[in-house]
Amino acid sequence: MKSERRNKVKYLFKLLSPYKKAASIALLFMLAELFVELFQPLLMSRIINDGIERMDLQSTMILGGFMVLLAFVGFACGIINSFYAARVSQGYGFDLRKQLFQKIQSFSFANFNQFPTATLITRVTSDVNLLQQFVFMGLRIMMRAPLMMIGGLIMAFIIDVKLALILGVVIPFLLVFLVWAMTRAYKLFRSVQSRLDHTNGVLRENLLGIRLIKAFVSFRQEIRRFTQSNEQLMERTIAALRIIELTVPLLLLAMNLCILFILWTGQLEVISGGSNVGDVVAVVNYTTRITGAFSAISMVIMNISRAKASVNRVSEVLEEKVDIYDTEESNANLQITSGHIAFNQVDFRYSANTLPILESISFTVNPGQTVAIMGATGSGKSSLFQLIPRLYDVSSGSVQIDNTDVRKMKLDVLRKQIGFVPQDPTLFTGTVRENIMWGKEDATLEEVIEAARHAQLHDTIMKLPLQYETVVGQKGVNLSGGQKQRMSIARALIRKPAILLLDDSTSALDLQTEAKLLAAIATYACTTLIITQKISTAMHADMVLLLDNGQLIAQGNHEQLLEGSELYKQIVSSQFGKEGVPHV
Repeated sequence: MKSERRNKVKYLFKLLSPYKKAASIALLFMLAELFVELFQPLLMSRIINDGIERMDLQSTMILGGFMVLLAFVGFACGIINSFYAARVSQGYGFDLRKQLFQKIQSFSFANFNQFPTATLITRVTSDVNLLQQFVFMGLRIMMRAPLMMIGGLIMAFIIDVKLALILGVVIPFLLVFLVWAMTRAYKLFRSVQSRLDHTNGVLRENLLGIRLIKAFVSFRQEIRRFTQSNEQLMERTIAALRIIELTVPLLLLAMNLCILFILWTGQLEVISGGSNVGDVVAVVNYTTRITGAFSAISMVIMNISRAKASVNRVSEVLEEKVDIYDTEESNANLQITSGHIAFNQVDFRYSANTLPILESISFTVNPGQTVAIMGATGSGKSSLFQLIPRLYDVSSGSVQIDNTDVRKMKLDVLRKQIGFVPQDPTLFTGTVRENIMWGKEDATLEEVIEAARHAQLHDTIMKLPLQYETVVGQKGVNLSGGQKQRMSIARALIRKPAILLLDDSTSALDLQTEAKLLAAIATYACTTLIITQKISTAMHADMVLLLDNGQLIAQGNHEQLLEGSELYKQIVSSQFGKEGVPHV
């Protein structure tokens, strides 16, 4: 376990490699600043012993001037150290966020099932910020504080062994206490980050569903839910911070008692002639600096405890095994040429511990055909769709395009030739033109307009204030459901796909608009699969697939299913009535 944790830390801090030079400069100036601080009490003892006690103004002025000069040097070293430490930590945070985002982009749908959206947001933001702070503190005070403690103790022994022995006895006990506090704090801060995930999840759900919350006047219930999660976060944070808040005062109390004891002992030494005032002042000064180092170390330990929790959480994302990827067998030269699709005894389940979603699915779609897929909610229609572009992989059997298993095709090559319109259309903040071009980055304005025309959206766009330059709000809040669906369809059409997948993407359209849309799609040289609940759509398809409980129970055209499928007849009757069963 410890070895695994060390490997995680080592892996994460490999990202510091590009900043070795800046980190080295930061550490060099940190050591210079430390040297100045350790030398100052010794210089002060000389000022007292050789200048003030002997009433030697010249020595006092020379040594005092040198001390002021050293103070300016130490100040400059501290500023330079902070600059380079900030540069390294900010660069590290940027690189780590970038790697996390790239990793998340590579996730399959199955991977996303392991990490809720809220926890991914927390890990990319809060956890990375904590690691970024850890790097800054590492270059600024993490090494400086223990070195100050060790250096201060050594200098105290050089000046006065008897007085320094007091520090030599007390400090080891305090260090043991600090290690215990760090161990306790680590467990608690990991719990805090977990609760932060949950609170972010509640907040995200509320922001996404704010319109529904207002429509159902359920804001009081949601306030209670958020308050409960927020209180739990507060309680765990307080429990974690309580250890730190108790640790620091106890350390300061012990060190202040140590200072009093040194002053008392030093007074006796001065009276007996065993020491002098300057040496006592210097030892007290070193003790004060060690006390400050303890305060810094307690803060460092708190950050280490939080960083340890964040290291694990960030590593979990970076080390997550992506189950859908290009293999050595993947061939970049394999392209979709005709759009022939074949499912061969396909079984699918989300994991080994879940019930099957699809069982023994077999069918063939010829190039250029339009296929309607129908079935009750939960029958596996969307899951079937997602197997074609390999958003999921089959559990057994195979999905073939142009007689080639999709697992042998490069993912980017496969998906770039498929136009996929999900059930819930997703739009991004930007202009109408940019949202449509999202399907093809290098598309011209003429291609954008053509896709919008075929999606039956051009006339609507021309009525907007800035037409194609009109800004679409986040998730398309300023558009109707039908407009969002058509914009998603235009985004898929602009890439002129070899295969077009429409997942119930015309549900918000009236029959006339849908008919025009399907007629426009028919002009494309592509194989089209449509998940639909509308018999009016199925009637004009070349083939209808009827799913029930994950099984393909019937396939054929509208007329064939009217003759041979009782379930299809029931669906038709529910939409047209028993007397009006349509025939093509």
